[in-house]
Amino acid sequence: MADQRNEEHTSEATTISGGHLVARALKAEGIDVIFTLCGGHIIDIYDGCVDEGIDVIDVRHEQVAAHAADGYARITGRPGCAVVTAGPGTTDAVTGIANAYRAESPMLVIGGQGALSQHKMGSLQDLPHVDMIAPISKFAATVPHTERVADMVSMAFREALNGAPGPSFLEIPRDILDARVPVERARIPVAGRYRASTRQAGDPAAIERLAELLVRSEKPSILLGNQVWTTRATQSAIDLVRALNVPAYMNGAGRGTLPPGDPHHFQLSRRYAFTNSDLIVIVGTPFDFRMGYGRRLSPDATVVQIDLSYATVGKNRDIDLGIVGDADVILSSVLQATSAFSDNGAQGRKAWLEELRAQERAALDKRAALLHSDATPIHPYRLVHEINEFLTEDSIYIGDGGDIVTFSGQVVQPKSPGHWMDPGPLGTLGVGVPFVMAAKYARPDKEVVALFGDGAFSLTGWDFETLVRFNLPFVGVIGNNSSMNQIRYGQIAKYGEARGNVGNTLGDVRYSEFARMLGGYGEEVRDPAEIGPALRRARESGKPSLINVWIDPDVYAPGTRNQTMYK
Repeated sequence: MADQRNEEHTSEATTISGGHLVARALKAEGIDVIFTLCGGHIIDIYDGCVDEGIDVIDVRHEQVAAHAADGYARITGRPGCAVVTAGPGTTDAVTGIANAYRAESPMLVIGGQGALSQHKMGSLQDLPHVDMIAPISKFAATVPHTERVADMVSMAFREALNGAPGPSFLEIPRDILDARVPVERARIPVAGRYRASTRQAGDPAAIERLAELLVRSEKPSILLGNQVWTTRATQSAIDLVRALNVPAYMNGAGRGTLPPGDPHHFQLSRRYAFTNSDLIVIVGTPFDFRMGYGRRLSPDATVVQIDLSYATVGKNRDIDLGIVGDADVILSSVLQATSAFSDNGAQGRKAWLEELRAQERAALDKRAALLHSDATPIHPYRLVHEINEFLTEDSIYIGDGGDIVTFSGQVVQPKSPGHWMDPGPLGTLGVGVPFVMAAKYARPDKEVVALFGDGAFSLTGWDFETLVRFNLPFVGVIGNNSSMNQIRYGQIAKYGEARGNVGNTLGDVRYSEFARMLGGYGEEVRDPAEIGPALRRARESGKPSLINVWIDPDVYAPGTRNQTMYK
């Protein structure tokens, strides 16, 4: 018996299972947490994560796991990771993968699969995961042998970070995860020793050309998009706009690059600027529906586009100059290159900035009364104004919803870079709770403030309990109009009031009671004067919280009213 035990001990010491290889590879990639929902196909990965010191946050729906991995990547700048079981576990994660794909968020989703030995036999939860996920990921593959597990995890991460980042997917059959192989036959990556730099510098001639265009321009403007944050180009962007006196607009994760009140920070005059500029520089933003497919830019302006992806540059609209590469490297190089040109226009651009500032003041004056409205039900502008006043420099703001988040996009201004999170161009509802989870886990020193539409919260709201269970406090606000109001507006516009409420009207849910039931903090607010005090009480509670604010269901955001699908 002693000899048998010694043989078993030797075997354990010199061999390693597929699940433990996954964990070692994740550790080498810098992964410190996985978001998951358990399943029999994947439990050996959990065992490996425990040994490697990787935290396991278990959620109530796989969509939440995928969104949380996406959110973790956005906050940290490092890829996130979700682990889900086979079949419905993987299909539940598809929405989160698709959202990360459109938002250019790097992450790895690992899905279980039936044993290879049972391939095409109809094993439990067997589905063609790779075929389904390939169109919405940068890389999707099956691991064919236990020896290849760590190698293919590394391959998946490289693909996730190749060019414009995005999600990768690996399907690992159950017998591949459970099998053991000699350690020396498994290629286990060493952290920091095999990854190439992803900081593409751009074409030097194009950088010099952009420098000259900026120096010679009389009315330039620049849009700082998602990739400014993705590439951590904040300081380079700030240095460029200040040195050259260029008005800057921000969208997506680029919000917060410049703080509110900065003389080069503009928000409400973007359409005017893009109509009247002689030079428009678009950084890390595709010409998709958010940009009117490029048609919102003056046809007379010189248009320059900077992006990590060659396929994005010039898509949907012709441009005058395109530069493919890392925004941080390119913007700093452009500023350096301007020293070769005599800039006689920087002082003259003061008049251009003053012209835009006048447009900003006019737009703000137009809505000032609504921002301070005492009406009940509460006007959505009053709610988002109170949230904006509540935010500090350490507040990460998360928006999850349709019409109410459209209101917030015009008013809420994060005070610091990387402190704004929204679904991105896929327009996915339900990202709020998982984004809160990822943000608070990754940045426990930061305050997290989330605004939900009542319809959006309902999709993933049960994972509020996960936030309570893992002690991840945040200040949550629900703009409750008992409707999917962005869609409701369109139905009324197309079919009239009599059919405006079909399929989009919700019950009057007291979400404060839901929060308290699950161990959090909750309040109901019907008086606009009580919004601010309720937010402060939620902050002081130190718990996950929901402040349920009853807003006017018959008021719609300008962005909702102007959607082209309703025209």
